[in-house]
Amino acid sequence: MEKLEEVGKPANTLTVDRPFSLPGILLGTSAFTATGWEGSFYPRGMQPRDFLSYYATQFATVEVDSTFYGCPSPRTVNNWAARTPEGFIFSVKVPQVITHEKVLVDCDSEFEEFVKTMDILGPKLGAMVFQFPFFAPWKFLKQEDFLVVLTPFLNKLPRDHKFAVEIRNGNWLDAKFADVLRECNVALALTDTSFVPRPWEMKNSFDLITADFTYVRWLGDRKEIEEQTKTWDKAIVDRREDLTNWVELFRKFVTRNLKIFAYANNHYAGHGPATVKQFCQIWSKS
Repeated sequence: MEKLEEVGKPANTLTVDRPFSLPGILLGTSAFTATGWEGSFYPRGMQPRDFLSYYATQFATVEVDSTFYGCPSPRTVNNWAARTPEGFIFSVKVPQVITHEKVLVDCDSEFEEFVKTMDILGPKLGAMVFQFPFFAPWKFLKQEDFLVVLTPFLNKLPRDHKFAVEIRNGNWLDAKFADVLRECNVALALTDTSFVPRPWEMKNSFDLITADFTYVRWLGDRKEIEEQTKTWDKAIVDRREDLTNWVELFRKFVTRNLKIFAYANNHYAGHGPATVKQFCQIWSKS
């Protein structure tokens, strides 16, 4: 959880020399703090208030997980901006009250408050991600029922912001769903998880790019990995083959001149930074 409100070292006091970066690709992790990161990613003894400033010397972007649980205070967001250098990017998850509890219905005030608060970041604001849960048939019997709710909401989104949509009903991922997102320049979030097939495993062939950028989340199987560990200090799952497939996909995206956002969760392999490092190594050798 990364809700740190104390201002640590000013961003300009740390040299920005990011080893976890590639030209044209924004690589980061899902959240910038986790059990086990002290001593494995953060220097031992570093104060938590300095974590974000240090993180921004290693990565050019982060996906903020804590916003899923509620809209942060303006003070918190101001401090995120103050502790990171120019050019650093925050992607943020839309609060669950919008995606899970109200499911886009009667939530205009909550959504407007969230966007207004995130706008404090100015040019440091990346994509805002709607992470929807798996919907049981009692909620939405089929894809069309969900689109009845989703489409008018997307049509109201401010066009000067970046948005991505992640769904976990795998049988809804098809050309029709992609076209709805494409009409509003909203990215289809591409995931590596136990919930839905990876891009190279999809039975239905359609263009995965629905916006002028693409958004990738390496999530993994949370239940399976938590049976092995809940300390996220090292990789314990071999993801070389999977990441090699992602490298091939990213190369296709690059030829389309797309901005790429990609974030590694600790549940993917055991240590988010290690996943990004391995991706960079495979990229540089391919």
